[in-house]
Amino acid sequence: MRTIDKEILRLALPSILANITVPLVGMVDVAVAGHLSASAAALIGGISVGSLMFDMLYWNFGFLRAGTGGMTAQAYGRVDWSECRSLLFHSLGTALLISLAILLVQWPFQKLVFLLVNCSEEVRSLALKYFYIRVWAAPATLSLMAFRGWFIGMQDTFSSMLTDVIVNGVNILASIFLALGIPGTGFKGIGFTGIAWGTVIAQYTGLIFATGVVAVKYRQEVRLPVGPGVTGTQGAPAPFAARKEAIRRFFTVNGDLFIRSLCLMVVYLAFTAISARFGDVLLAMCSVMMKLMMIFSFFTDGFAFAGEALTGRFIGMQRPDLLREGVRHTFAWSLGIGMLFVAFYLMFGMGMFRMMTSDAAVIDSAGAFLGWLVLMPLIGCPAFTWDGIFIGATETRILRNSTVGCLVCFLAVWFAGMVFRPQGNALVHLLFAAYYSHLIFRSVYLTFNYRSIRK
Repeated sequence: MRTIDKEILRLALPSILANITVPLVGMVDVAVAGHLSASAAALIGGISVGSLMFDMLYWNFGFLRAGTGGMTAQAYGRVDWSECRSLLFHSLGTALLISLAILLVQWPFQKLVFLLVNCSEEVRSLALKYFYIRVWAAPATLSLMAFRGWFIGMQDTFSSMLTDVIVNGVNILASIFLALGIPGTGFKGIGFTGIAWGTVIAQYTGLIFATGVVAVKYRQEVRLPVGPGVTGTQGAPAPFAARKEAIRRFFTVNGDLFIRSLCLMVVYLAFTAISARFGDVLLAMCSVMMKLMMIFSFFTDGFAFAGEALTGRFIGMQRPDLLREGVRHTFAWSLGIGMLFVAFYLMFGMGMFRMMTSDAAVIDSAGAFLGWLVLMPLIGCPAFTWDGIFIGATETRILRNSTVGCLVCFLAVWFAGMVFRPQGNALVHLLFAAYYSHLIFRSVYLTFNYRSIRK
């Protein structure tokens, strides 16, 4: 095995292992809610709506991870520890400011959400209980995004993985014990709100761990300079103009990534909103299909993170030869995983549907759309892998434009198809075609713009 392949696997495998633990938290939360004494359906609905509120709240702040990762990787390649340190502090400072804003607007935010989400009064009440507790984890949650990006940029996906595993493990245990009690201790649990408090405890536990890793493992890299100014690679004080330019670039990169996240969120919300018009059976089928589609992304994202880390590092080193080699090999691994998932979905697609739901009508409806599931790895892999590479290169303007274009493409395909007034299954096929068109646009657009980083 070549050195570059070993390096890709060293970076990708920890991220894959961390990704696998993520869905376990949601599954345990739902299982715990389903075993409490009150109405299981309402409790599960409260968890689902409450989690949706945080998905909507945090999605657009993913730039705290992505932007930090790409810029840190380039500084790492330049061996510029001063810049690495500054990026961590800037990201954490931004995370705390955003957290403060979230805490200040939590009441109007929940009002806005329930203008868009229609649910029973019982589910709404439970979701609000969950929301008003878990929102106090915002400083830890957003700071952990910054830490994860910084670890990836420092070529240390192992520390990022350990942080995720600790957060998810504590979340599972704390939610179970706080909600259901601890056998043999006399503690009977606090019920539904214990699930939310479990998440809060887990997020702050992860924050303490990540801070400890930086303080111990990276104490030299993050040590503040003694004299005035900020020292660069050579140890000389960086002029004020250079620091000002670095800060300007930090916010420009993150501004582009914010717009990118916003466009992608609109695509996914539009997919859900449109599928909700198809009736309960097809809505459930589309929801399960989307979850199954994303299973392969737990693996592909690992290679996207590896591509991000290596691309930034090689650009910082000014080694275009290594950059090209890294991109080729990252794609080889990512597409190889994609082909394995094509076979996996072909053989086990319907079986996975049956594992996700026992509703015969939902399972029967899935047969007509299984082909879309099989195609997902081939269409999704290039888009996701390019995302990591362009983030590592901090070519965020191109990423921003690609997602604006893919949103336009999604809407154009949907409304163009509606001219023919499709009905029944044809309408669902049109929705999947619109969704896949946005992935194809991203892949093609980023492929043609690769020359901007291939130097």
